[in-house]
Amino acid sequence: MKVGLFFGSYNPIHTGHLIIANYMANFTDMDEVWLVVSPHNPFKDKRKLTNMYDRLEMARIATENSEHLKVSDIEFQLPQPSYTVDTLAHLDEKYPGREFCLIMGADNLVSLKKWKNYEILLANYKIYVYPRPDADISEWVEHPSIHITDTPNMEISSTFIRNAIKENKNVQYFVPDAVLAFIESKNMYR
Repeated sequence: MKVGLFFGSYNPIHTGHLIIANYMANFTDMDEVWLVVSPHNPFKDKRKLTNMYDRLEMARIATENSEHLKVSDIEFQLPQPSYTVDTLAHLDEKYPGREFCLIMGADNLVSLKKWKNYEILLANYKIYVYPRPDADISEWVEHPSIHITDTPNMEISSTFIRNAIKENKNVQYFVPDAVLAFIESKNMYR
């Protein structure tokens, strides 16, 4: 079974994340996509992150009716901040029958050389890349581990959602209704 790992803070999860994950699960050779909720990405300020269990719950709510999308809290049990190479080593050990690959935006591919042990990622895993505006990935196009996809380009960000909620703007359709209800029930991002 081929599993695509789509790492993110999901602060909050939004329609853009879901479209990308659904595209990867249905328009590539992946059998499933796991949305891996990262408690702390080493490139992000942890103080700006909402409670990791709330972010996990929003991801679960957003994907509960999806056949090929799963949510993983695997990084909740690992040392923080989370490094992709360490998480993959843990997953390979825990699920020996699965082939894991990475899903990332072109903007992350541009900065891949800053990642811990990025050479191991390139040597051992396929990386499926979705487009991001203004990301020059020309140096990677010919790399055998890199697969550039035709995923629809989504210019929605969690920062945009958080700021809109803070300003009392209507974010319906940017996040699933059930996720929006969860956010409102907890008075998040105000």
